[in-house]
Amino acid sequence: MAATPTPEPIAPAFLPQRGAGGGRARATGRRAGLALVGAGLTVVLWWLVTAVLPADDAMLVRFGPGPAFAALVELVGGGVLAPHALDSLRRLAGGLAIAAALGVPAGLLIGLVSTVHQAAGPVLQFARMISPLSWAPVAIIAFGVGDGPVVFLIAVAAVWPLLMNTVAGVGELEPGWPMVARSLGASRWEVVRHVVVPGVRPHVRTGSRVAVGIAWVVLVPAEMLGVDSGLGYYVLDSRDRLAYDDLTATILVIGALGFVIDALTQRLTASRRG
Repeated sequence: MAATPTPEPIAPAFLPQRGAGGGRARATGRRAGLALVGAGLTVVLWWLVTAVLPADDAMLVRFGPGPAFAALVELVGGGVLAPHALDSLRRLAGGLAIAAALGVPAGLLIGLVSTVHQAAGPVLQFARMISPLSWAPVAIIAFGVGDGPVVFLIAVAAVWPLLMNTVAGVGELEPGWPMVARSLGASRWEVVRHVVVPGVRPHVRTGSRVAVGIAWVVLVPAEMLGVDSGLGYYVLDSRDRLAYDDLTATILVIGALGFVIDALTQRLTASRRG
């Protein structure tokens, strides 16, 4: 009689596969290493362009990494930039809050009511192609100098990704979902609250990340319009003082804060999506 083959033991499905964690760790380490290499090469290129190639240009040398990092340590360590950064973040939050309060409800209305969609669609496509900074003279006339024009320009810049993504989310909803809810006796408001709003959340999260990035880019030039604080103001002030090392250091802070804000936004939207 032929021997019956003995089946090999099978590991329980709930046990992690050997080496999976190590593979993820290696991939993470590789990405971090490549990022560091890229940052290092960027600094070297920056040094070559500002300090080595134009060695006889004293002004351009002041934009180099050496003076910039020295000024960065002084400005950050001395607490000079902290109040300006906080004012910038406060204006950013205000503009984003206004954009969300206007963009998401308007997107729901346009997406749900076909008549409104047909009437407002061409106007919105026209308006969103206008640079937010084009509204700067109007903002100053309407709100005067101070935080008002800055917050207004941020809101104008950030409202479009939120509005358009909300409209797109409504358009991609499964048509049968509202019909099923209505057949079960749900009112129109209940359909919007329990079916439409949860269905468009992924699109709103995507629009939120885009809106935050655009708003941060618009914030800096907007803060050059008559305010006396903020990172954009400090860039202009450094230029007027001919403190080009301070100017470059402030640009580094703007980039670093923008990187952190985008990473936090991505993390928050990803965690909520899960």
